[in-house]
Amino acid sequence: MDREVIEHKLESLRRCLQRVADKCPPNPEMLERDPDLQDIIALNLTRAVQLCVDIAAHLIAGMEVPPPDTMGQTFDALAKAGVIHENLAMQLKQAVGFRNVAVHNYEEINWTIVHTIARHHLGNFTEFARVIVSRLAR
Repeated sequence: MDREVIEHKLESLRRCLQRVADKCPPNPEMLERDPDLQDIIALNLTRAVQLCVDIAAHLIAGMEVPPPDTMGQTFDALAKAGVIHENLAMQLKQAVGFRNVAVHNYEEINWTIVHTIARHHLGNFTEFARVIVSRLAR
């Protein structure tokens, strides 16, 4: 495991989450009407998901577990190895689903759901980062 790579990705994750928190409007209607905010929030959320997947894959590469076939399975592998809790793995797998819609079907994004993620689920990413930082400290 390359600690410096993971620390760099964790800092990028922190910046993405901060950007989402700073730019998310108070209600979903404002987000639905503002394409600039949509771009900022969707881009930073998709980056956050990708950074978590990258960090997870980096950890898995140094473990004796079979490599996952999908991004979502990356979090299952960490849960199975006891690195993260099953519930966090499930939440992060749902975030991968959002990322896939945002990347492949941008025009079909439900901005009310995005607003909910931005307002109420950033803690999943920060919890993941906390677990990784704790693991690095060992």
